[in-house]
Amino acid sequence: MIFLSGFFDALDGKVAKMTGKASRRGDYIDHVLDRYSDVLMVGAIAISSWCNTTLGLLALVGVLLTSYMGTQAQAVGVGRNYGGVLGRADRIVLLIAAPLAQYALMANGMTRFEVLSFNLSAFEVVMIWFAVVGNLTAVQRAVKGYRLLK
Repeated sequence: MIFLSGFFDALDGKVAKMTGKASRRGDYIDHVLDRYSDVLMVGAIAISSWCNTTLGLLALVGVLLTSYMGTQAQAVGVGRNYGGVLGRADRIVLLIAAPLAQYALMANGMTRFEVLSFNLSAFEVVMIWFAVVGNLTAVQRAVKGYRLLK
């Protein structure tokens, strides 16, 4: 489902532009649906038995603030900011990779593995990445937006 969501999300804007049907309303709806999709995907992992809820919630904050900072720059007139370390496409790829990695672990009789003395699931590794790198990206975008303001 995540793969299909990411595929169609990438495709809809391209089709709209190619057919001359791109609009501000379409862009707005796309952003709204992307945020709901982010919350459902990351939120579901956050409250699952595969993830420490605190890690999942910190990841959700990173994901949402990254997107917010990008659109906030646009809202204050300095243009949409897609920069930073972790973008939406990166998140989709990692959300596809996490269950595949978890399945591979389970196929080898494991559900968790040790990373720096922490016993983590594949989902938790991705949530840690989203929490740290997502919030870093949000700060990068905030700083860039602030510097562009006059």
